[in-house]
Amino acid sequence: MTTTYAALLRGINVGGNKKVPMAELRSLLQRLGHEGVGTYLQSGNAVFSSDRGDEESLAAELAEAVEKHFGFTVDVLVRDHAYLRAVREACPFPAAELEAKQLHVTYFSAPVDAGRFASVDPAAFRPEEFRLGDRVLYLFAPDGLGRSKLAEALARPRLLKGVIATTRNWNTVVKLEELTGD
Repeated sequence: MTTTYAALLRGINVGGNKKVPMAELRSLLQRLGHEGVGTYLQSGNAVFSSDRGDEESLAAELAEAVEKHFGFTVDVLVRDHAYLRAVREACPFPAAELEAKQLHVTYFSAPVDAGRFASVDPAAFRPEEFRLGDRVLYLFAPDGLGRSKLAEALARPRLLKGVIATTRNWNTVVKLEELTGD
């Protein structure tokens, strides 16, 4: 059975570092045998269909191919359409009422529990808020991610130890769910 996935590459094409041209990423995915390959924006979002593997094995395969082709390591998460739809539907914030820059989703490579973030005092960051979901963290940052003190606190290495984490704004969350559903 063929499944459509989104690949989320962490930290590419940011500030001139780890440059991955999207045309080359599409070509790389096609050489790996995937179908229906496409990319979204320049920030490491790809969509493809495959009839083999699972999210973890596909992510590992793509990470290895990126390292061989580009010469640097990149963390990769792969998620299927059903998961992306569930993340969108489970959003605890009123997404339709917010600007995309105000709402972000951090995808994790594994489940995380609230205890991991117990040292972060939510009251100290109001009106910013976060909520955990299934391998995701939803972040409401009214002034945007770049000005968010809560995002900075949540991204501390000790809080994210042992998991891959990559963040997308709400527009990208919605678009990837739509692209994988076609």
